Amino acid sequence: MRGAAAFFRTPWVRWTIVALVVIVLIVAPLVLPQFANQTLIRIGVYAVAVLGLNIVMGYGGQVNLGQIFFLGLGAYVTAYGVVNDWNIVLVFAAACVIPAVVGLLIALAAARLGGLAIAMVTIALPIVGVPLAKRFSDVTGGSQGVSARFSDAPDWTGLYDDQWQFYIVLLIGAVSFLLARNFVTGRFGRALAIVKENESVASSMGISPYRYKVLAFTVASLFGGVSGFLYMVAVQYTSPETLSFGHSISLLAAMVIGGAGSIVGSLIGGVYYVFVPQATAAIDPNLTAIIQGVILLVVLFVLPGGLVSLPRVIRRLRRRSGSSHDQQHTPQTASPQSPGSGSAPEGPQETERQGQA
Repeated sequence: MRGAAAFFRTPWVRWTIVALVVIVLIVAPLVLPQFANQTLIRIGVYAVAVLGLNIVMGYGGQVNLGQIFFLGLGAYVTAYGVVNDWNIVLVFAAACVIPAVVGLLIALAAARLGGLAIAMVTIALPIVGVPLAKRFSDVTGGSQGVSARFSDAPDWTGLYDDQWQFYIVLLIGAVSFLLARNFVTGRFGRALAIVKENESVASSMGISPYRYKVLAFTVASLFGGVSGFLYMVAVQYTSPETLSFGHSISLLAAMVIGGAGSIVGSLIGGVYYVFVPQATAAIDPNLTAIIQGVILLVVLFVLPGGLVSLPRVIRRLRRRSGSSHDQQHTPQTASPQSPGSGSAPEGPQETERQGQA
């Protein structure tokens, strides 16, 4: 088993696997049916949203219950830009920058609070966002929402709309995951890990906990805006329902089940966010919330590190079973008996005593 693990860690094997995955992702939308492509598109959208939440919570240790607000804000900015005939590049930039700026302003005020206080601030975001979206109907379309068609496939591509949208989500999602990986594995991630572990130690090392908390929240908000843009690529419609607090809780559950503090766990979280509600609704729509709650509890108790930790847990169990099996089959050597223990061979004196008797 160690030999197999070392084999998969060799650079050429890893790059070969990456190349195969890229080829599969490029070819997949050309051969899959429309429904499958649309499902994969939605997974990419919510995987980016979970990724942003993972940076601020999984890696930063901060409570954020309002990530869906930034997804909705990015979606509304995208819709406004498309309706007003902005250049699509400008629309994408605005969908990223505006949620990031809003997140920065909120973080500057809330990052010093910590604990329950910052949780209350983030809870307020989707709660306040829904009535605001209904109130400013000239921009948001009010309760009816707003449509924005901009992701139809150009004629020169020869692709169907779902295939074109798949490639857009794939490109932007891949870049987002790559940037996030560089964030968490570089200087930013190492400093953020120290802040999460112990703020006093971080301060003694010259690392400002306040600065890195603000930065983590801002980056998470930016990824929320990116997922909002991708949401409009996929759905081309948004409404106040997009900002619902229930969706924010679902994102949090997806992050925990996928694996907090894991880039791959964010992708698994996106799969969970899309597939599990569909599966539970197919079983019984009235039991959807209960089944999802049970799944969350089971994962928390059995796999506290999320589904991404499952291979590690399996390897640990195999090592334990292998070591116990070896111990059972190890021959036991007989220990020499001490002079005063057990039976000893009869000596001459004992034989003489028996003869006299």
